[in-house]
Amino acid sequence: MTREEKSLAIQDLTAQLAGTNIVYLADISGLNAETTSNLRRACFKAGIKMEVVKNTLLAKAMEASDKEFGELPTALKGNTSILIADVANAPAKVIKEFRKKSDKPVLKGAYINEEVYIGDKELESLAALKSKEEVIGDIIMLLQSPAKRILSALLNNAEQKGEETAE
Repeated sequence: MTREEKSLAIQDLTAQLAGTNIVYLADISGLNAETTSNLRRACFKAGIKMEVVKNTLLAKAMEASDKEFGELPTALKGNTSILIADVANAPAKVIKEFRKKSDKPVLKGAYINEEVYIGDKELESLAALKSKEEVIGDIIMLLQSPAKRILSALLNNAEQKGEETAE
């Protein structure tokens, strides 16, 4: 790779990092071509962009980025794939599902909305994160609950008064 190609690759990675708040790093080394293809397909279906990257180029892109990746560059050892998504828990769910059949991919780390997670031990908690839509749905349900109770009480009260006047 020439110096110019490296520079272009760093610019491309920096632009990708700037365009997202959800970045996962994983090790997929040792997966055969068919399994890797299945992983890519699962990522595509979940709206995740997966790409194998050179550690030094990604580290330089993280350094050039406006975002603070904290300790995440320390996870850049060995084979690294970057997974970029719009939904915070999507890559973790894909990795978790894939690990039912294999010991790979291994989560190296993640950057989610300015929070940094390091190590495969974080996979369960990342998979349990709620998406923005799920949180909004929960809030709407909580807001609707008291209104439903009030409406139910008013209806019951109206029915009871209706029965009293009928007698």
